[in-house]
Amino acid sequence: MNRNVKRWMPALAVPVLIAGVAIAVPISADAVAANATANLPSKTPQEVIAMIGNSSITAFSGTVTQSSNLGLPELPTSGTAGSGSSGSSTADAASALELLTGSHTARVYVDASGVDASGTGHTQARIQVLDQLAERDVISNGTDVWAYDSSKQTAVHTTLPANTDKAADPGNPVAAPQTPNQLAQKFLAAVDPSTNVSVGGDVTVAGRSAYDLILSPQATDTLVGTVSIAVDSATGMPLQVQVTARGASDTAFSTAFTSLSLDTPSADLFTFTPPAGTTVTEKTAPTRGIESETPPTPSDSSKPTVIGTGWSSIVELPASNSTDLSALTSSPLFAGLTTPVDGGHVLQSTLVTVFITSDGRVLAGSVPAAQLQAAAAAK
Repeated sequence: MNRNVKRWMPALAVPVLIAGVAIAVPISADAVAANATANLPSKTPQEVIAMIGNSSITAFSGTVTQSSNLGLPELPTSGTAGSGSSGSSTADAASALELLTGSHTARVYVDASGVDASGTGHTQARIQVLDQLAERDVISNGTDVWAYDSSKQTAVHTTLPANTDKAADPGNPVAAPQTPNQLAQKFLAAVDPSTNVSVGGDVTVAGRSAYDLILSPQATDTLVGTVSIAVDSATGMPLQVQVTARGASDTAFSTAFTSLSLDTPSADLFTFTPPAGTTVTEKTAPTRGIESETPPTPSDSSKPTVIGTGWSSIVELPASNSTDLSALTSSPLFAGLTTPVDGGHVLQSTLVTVFITSDGRVLAGSVPAAQLQAAAAAK
């Protein structure tokens, strides 16, 4: 990993952890209650979860709106850009964090009809992030991946390997809102007795009727109050995810379809030709996913560790030899987002807390800062 990318890992960890907070958040189907809906046939939580698992939608298009009210400090308006790779990494971090403030809209096109039951084949996808007077696009068609930024007149192109039926994942070169299905799958990835699951009244999202699957943590020391997943009554496809902080009445984070079509998108949408004047950078595709390559195995000292269980669990990233703490702490972006505390700096949001220790470790979880500090001190 590039030295400057590692230098910004603490800042970049924030959007990853908030958008994917459910990676370390188990869900339970043991303590459940079913509520009858006004118009839809009554279903138990287990039945609604099964609908998601059995959903067979392979192609769709729609508009996704992501809204965040995480209580993050306002991003610095100056000093976040600079020359050289360090300035570029800083700007990338600011761009990723900017996605977690206010509202953002994206057009999403997906066609996975060419993927068989074993996963062989290619999913074609296009995400258009609609910025003010500008547009950012990510296009993947199984052979090429393009990331285009109209405001900068730049594009990054990756040619995917031809010697595998399963396309290597090139990563996401453009910060973009997650679809409700992506986020819902993360919340539903693990199941244990740490969450009460119920079904609320029926809801309407993007003009479609849906069941409201509600996840409520039993833990009292987590920042998460409830997670609400609107599940399409006809297809089982998640249409909306809303996360509310403990003790709050307003939604802290949400992603939802505002329009949705289940027709197969036109094939033309998955091809891209850079407009005249665009600076194109070629990027080598990662080797993971190719059977002839063996991915490197991280050493135990570099692996993240999970402290605790359920909604109160804490993820700790070990200090990297490439972490430049002096450069990190002197950055206007870092100073504007974090608060100095005993043992390091804290970035606090309504749903996730990140603690960067003085020795370069990063601890994060949906818990108060004091729990992160105590976990760090116990090592």
